[in-house]
Amino acid sequence: MTAEPVSTSGDSPDAAPRWPVPPRQGYTVDDLFNLPGLPPHTELIDGSLVFVSPQRKFHSLAMYLLERGLRRTVPENLRVRREMAVVLSRGTVPEPDLCVVRAEADGNGRQTRYEAADLVLAVEVVSPDSQERDRDTKPHKYARAGIPHFWRVEMTGDGERPVVYVYELDPTTMVYAVTGIHHDRLKLDVPFTVDVDLTEIDHL
Repeated sequence: MTAEPVSTSGDSPDAAPRWPVPPRQGYTVDDLFNLPGLPPHTELIDGSLVFVSPQRKFHSLAMYLLERGLRRTVPENLRVRREMAVVLSRGTVPEPDLCVVRAEADGNGRQTRYEAADLVLAVEVVSPDSQERDRDTKPHKYARAGIPHFWRVEMTGDGERPVVYVYELDPTTMVYAVTGIHHDRLKLDVPFTVDVDLTEIDHL
């Protein structure tokens, strides 16, 4: 079942926008990609549309720092992408801040989404309005969908530098286990060699 846009006939030009009435069983993947007028970066979580609030400067800088670091060492068989929809189920399509996908899943410039099976890594930079989703909801869903690696990035201390919480999937329990907490330097061997000086955010 899909949602139908609410008619705005007869509304004045200055009337507030009217959102479509959600279907009884919630929105679906098809709704997310076909409903007109959704704000950029709208996510679908458990059949509900989630709109993104304006982000702090830290969010943008942390994304840039990690994206640049990942691109320096990403193997030829993988690709680094930012803010792309990932289909986890019929009613859940989050948009990780960054993800690393298998090259064979990377289509042309018109591609709008990836499947969970395409991802090697999902990265979320936590914002004040997304704390519960980024710390709890999304990691559980990423794990159940079988995404092998997850990073959660938070702003810490007066220096406002990133700390990166690194998780790896236990394929038996399908839950993430924390494998490291990185404050000044993110240095890893999996899912591939990564070496990012997190203090460089001071100079961006």
